[in-house]
Amino acid sequence: MVMQVKQVHSHPLGLITNKTNVTKSQPSFKEVLGDVQNQSLKISKHAQLRIQEREINISINEWNLIEEKIQEARHKGVTDSLIILQDAALIVSASNKTVVTAMNKEEAKSQIFTNINGTIIMD
Repeated sequence: MVMQVKQVHSHPLGLITNKTNVTKSQPSFKEVLGDVQNQSLKISKHAQLRIQEREINISINEWNLIEEKIQEARHKGVTDSLIILQDAALIVSASNKTVVTAMNKEEAKSQIFTNINGTIIMD
């Protein structure tokens, strides 16, 4: 019995690339980081419901200022913040830029706020 050895030219799938056909399927880390940093303030479903129920009105200018202050608080290491407005109070997770809940000023007066490591007064 004679065994013949044939030379086969094969390459693992990961090693064959045709540079002209390579498409960028995933964004770079820098692009993702930039997108995350530029995300605007989100409002949780719970907070949206509370804002509607309690008829809390926050102007676009106030939202923009809140976003700026949350960004500033994040840079100072704040993770959870109480924001006191003229007619309302918001609990905001600064670490993920999300309004967690909202209450009017009267409700806020009788509350005890826990697990907050930063307060922003915009009164």
